[in-house]
Amino acid sequence: MDPNTTGNASDQSDGDMASVMGFSGFGKKARTFDLDAIFEQTRRTAIERSQQVLEERQKEETGDSSHTAKASSSKQRDRASAPAPRKKEESSSGSSNSDADSDSELIGPPVPKQLTGQEDDEDLVGPPLPPGYRGSIADDEDDDDDDDTLSDWNLRKCSAAALDVLANVFRDELLPHLLPLLKGLLFSPDWVTKESGILVLGAIAEGCMQGMVPYLPELLPHLIACLCDKKALVRSIACWTLSRYAHWVVSQPPDSHLKPLMTELLKRILDGNKRVQEAACSAFATLEEEACTELVPYLSFILDTLVFAFGKYQHKNLLILYDAIGTLADSVGHHLNQPEYIEKLMPPLIAKWNELKDEDKDLFPLLECLSSVATALQSGFLPYCEPVYQRCVTLVQKTLAQAMMYSQQPDQYEAPDKDFMIVALDLLSGLAEGLGGHVDQLVSRSNIMTLLFQCMQDTMPEVRQSSFALLGDLTKACFPHVKPCIAEFMPILGTNLNPEFISVCNNATWAIGEICMQMGVEMQPYVSLVLNQLVEIINRPNTPKTLLENTAITIGRLGYVCPQEVAPMLQQFIRPWCTSLRNIRDNEEKDSAFRGICMMIGVNPGGVVQDFIFFCDAVASWVSPKDDLRDMFYKILHGFKDQVGEENWQQFSEQFPPQLKERLSACYGV
Repeated sequence: MDPNTTGNASDQSDGDMASVMGFSGFGKKARTFDLDAIFEQTRRTAIERSQQVLEERQKEETGDSSHTAKASSSKQRDRASAPAPRKKEESSSGSSNSDADSDSELIGPPVPKQLTGQEDDEDLVGPPLPPGYRGSIADDEDDDDDDDTLSDWNLRKCSAAALDVLANVFRDELLPHLLPLLKGLLFSPDWVTKESGILVLGAIAEGCMQGMVPYLPELLPHLIACLCDKKALVRSIACWTLSRYAHWVVSQPPDSHLKPLMTELLKRILDGNKRVQEAACSAFATLEEEACTELVPYLSFILDTLVFAFGKYQHKNLLILYDAIGTLADSVGHHLNQPEYIEKLMPPLIAKWNELKDEDKDLFPLLECLSSVATALQSGFLPYCEPVYQRCVTLVQKTLAQAMMYSQQPDQYEAPDKDFMIVALDLLSGLAEGLGGHVDQLVSRSNIMTLLFQCMQDTMPEVRQSSFALLGDLTKACFPHVKPCIAEFMPILGTNLNPEFISVCNNATWAIGEICMQMGVEMQPYVSLVLNQLVEIINRPNTPKTLLENTAITIGRLGYVCPQEVAPMLQQFIRPWCTSLRNIRDNEEKDSAFRGICMMIGVNPGGVVQDFIFFCDAVASWVSPKDDLRDMFYKILHGFKDQVGEENWQQFSEQFPPQLKERLSACYGV
C-alpha cells in the first residue's frame, strides 16, 4: 500500500473522529483490536499488576505494619532526610456505618444510599452559610425516586475497574474506540447515562492521561458544571473524576481551571447530600496535595467553608473533614500562620478536642489533623500547646500502663489499643517540629523522655516508628533534655537499623543523623553501634529511595563529626552514597552530609579513587553550595587533577557526559 495513501486515510479518520466527538485535536488512529486477545491480555495484566502491588506492599510493610497504608492519612515532609510518615488505616470508629459504607473500592465514590434501598439524610444542619457562599443544592428533587438501573453496584465497579486496566494496558490506543461513545454518554439528558460517562472519564484518567490532554480544556468546564447537577450521584462522581485530573488542573494557569474547580468543590463540601459531601471533601484533599501553595491566595475562603462544615457534618464525614484540614495544613505550611486564619480554624478544632474522651477512637483522625496544623502554625499554636501536650503525654502514659497490666495478667486485662499512643506520639512530634525551642518548658515539666525510652522498645513497629520520629524532632528542638538519655537511646537505635522494617529503620536512621549534629565529637563512642548497619543498608539492593537518602545523609553526618572513625570504610559506601544524594535539592541536610564526605576524603583519599567519577557527578548536582563548601569541592577536584597529572586527567574526564564536563569546568575550572 502507498504510504502516502495510508497517511491520507489516517488523517481523514482523525478528522472524522474529531467531528464525531465534537472536540478538536484528536490523535492518531488506533489499530484494530482482537477482542478475545484484549480480554486475555487484560486478564494476565490484571494478575501481574495485582501481584506487583502485593509484592511492593509486602516489601514496604513486612513486619512494619499490620495496617494498610493510606495516602490520605500519611504526613509527608518536604525534606530528604525526614522521618517517614506513619502508615496506618483510617480510624475504625466508622465501622458502625451501613454495609454500603464499608463496600468501598478504588473506582469511584461509594454508591448513595438511595440506590441500596436506604434513606439518605439530606437535612441541612448548622449556622447560616459563610459570607460569599452562593448556595448549595439541598433538595436533590428526585433523589429518592432514582431509577434502579444502577443498583447493581458490583457490576458497575467491575466495569470501571476493567476500563482502568484496559487503559493502563493499551494507553492512548484505547481512546479512538472509547471517545466516540463518550460523547453520547457525557452529554446525555438521562442522568444515569451521563453519570456512567463521567465514571468512565475517571476510570481511564491514569492510563490515558497523555492522550486526554488535548480534550481537557473543553471537558473540564463540562465536568465542573456537573458538580451542580440536581442528581447527587452525578455530583459525587464528578467530584471523584475531577480529582483524577487534579495534577493537570494545577499545571494550568490558576484562573483557567483551578479557581473554578476549587470554588465549585467548596460548594459541594457544603452540599445537602452526605455522599456528595464525602466525595467533595476527598476530592478537595487531592486537589490540596497537588496545588500546595497555589491555594494560599484563597485560604480565607477555603477556611470559611471547612469551618462551616464542622457545624454541618455528621460523624463519618467529620472524620474526612479532619483529613481535608490536615492536608491543607501540610500543603500550605507556614502560610497558615496568620492571626485571621488561626482565629477561624482553631476554635472548632479545640471544641472537638474538648468534646472527645481519651477512650474515644474519633481522637485518631483529630490528633493526626492537629499534628499537621501544629507543624504548620509553628509559634501560632502556642496558645493551645500546653493542654494538647499534656493530654498527649497522658495518652501515652495510660497506654503503656495498660500494656504492662495486660502483659502481666492477660486473663484479667484487655490488650490496649496502641493507636492512641501512636497518634499521641505523632502529635507530640508535630508540636516539637512546629514550636521548636518553645517546647522546652513543656518537656521539662513532663516525664516524656522516660515514656519515650519505653516506647522505643515496644514490640509494635508503628510505636517504634513514631517514637524515633519524636526523638529526632525533640533532638532538634530541645537537645539538652535528650542528651542525658543518649547512652541509653543509641543501642536501641542501632538495634532498629533493620531494613526489613522500612519505616522504623528510616526514622531511626534520621534520628541518628540529627543526634550527630547535636553531639559533635561526643558521638565518637557510639559510631561502632550504627556504622556497619548503615553501610549495609546503603549497599542493599532494592532499598527504597527515602531510606537510601536518609542513610547517606546520616553516614555523611557521622563522618562530619567523627571523620577518623568513619573514613576507613569510605570505599565500601562512596559509590551508592553519591548516587543516593545526587538527585536531592540543596538543603541543610545535604550540606552537612557533603561536608562530612569531604572531610572523610581528606582523611582517606584512597577510598574515593576507584569511584571518583561518582563523586564528581554528586558535586555537580549542587546548584548553589555555600562558599566554604564550594571551596572544599574545589580543593578535592584540583587535588585529584594535580595528583594524576594533566594528561591522565584529560583521559579520565573524557568519560564524563558532556553536561557533567561542562558544569565542572564552569563551576570549578577542571
